[in-house]
Amino acid sequence: MRSCALAVRLRRMVHLLAFTMLALYAGSFVCYALNLRAPSRWIGRTASFLLAAGIVAQYFALYERSVALHAVPYDDLYGSMSLFAWLLALTYLGLELFHRERAVGAFVTAVLLVWLSAVWLWIPDPVAVPAQIRGAIFAFHVTLNTWAYAAFALSFILSAIYVAQNRLLRSRRLSLAFWRFPALDVLESMSRSSVIIGLAALVVGVTFGLIWQHRLSGAVSLGDPKVVITLAIAGVYVAYLALGRNATWRGARAAMLCVANFMVVLFSYTFVNLYLTRFHRFL
Repeated sequence: MRSCALAVRLRRMVHLLAFTMLALYAGSFVCYALNLRAPSRWIGRTASFLLAAGIVAQYFALYERSVALHAVPYDDLYGSMSLFAWLLALTYLGLELFHRERAVGAFVTAVLLVWLSAVWLWIPDPVAVPAQIRGAIFAFHVTLNTWAYAAFALSFILSAIYVAQNRLLRSRRLSLAFWRFPALDVLESMSRSSVIIGLAALVVGVTFGLIWQHRLSGAVSLGDPKVVITLAIAGVYVAYLALGRNATWRGARAAMLCVANFMVVLFSYTFVNLYLTRFHRFL
């Protein structure tokens, strides 16, 4: 009886935190959009503050679910998608502060709102987590791999804006909004930074995953479809970074390569995770 009451209380807490998080992200989106329309230092700062507050609220929502599970709460679709959104927001905020550029914030927070609204429609009750998917090594593996996916998603958004900006510039049909977007070199720089973060997280995350698998089974399945496609994704992103130094390929062509490779990331994150791999699902 006591455990049922605790489960209900935890569920209510997660719902409250989820509602607070969505409200903060929505406020952040409105401020970013207003700042894009008419740049203002205070509106821009308010947008960043609300985004940071939403990140904190989402962290506690994930933490409460972790307490209920007594493990990392990411071995189901809901937890994985929530962690993905949180790391996407965190990575963007870090790049915004580093590059001192808020013009793309409206696009990133719009993606966050759509993603999290879909996730929030279904908040399942916490279920028991098998013992084999607990522990620090598994936690680092899941978190870093999901961080890599989130960083690649941010790079996709930036690259897509780059391609649209470049086509608009070449068409000579410029609007007022065009001049309020970041310069193409800023978009490219932010995208490259995001890819570097994603690659670093992916390499370390995969390493932890292979260590975790070896501890469980005494072997490493390098031929698993999930490992193969992950290595292919990493190879294309390394090529993207290298081509960025080539005068022929840099710019729009490199951005298109980044956009196309993220389609492969989505394929890995969904179809490969659900149907092809022998590893744990979703992550």
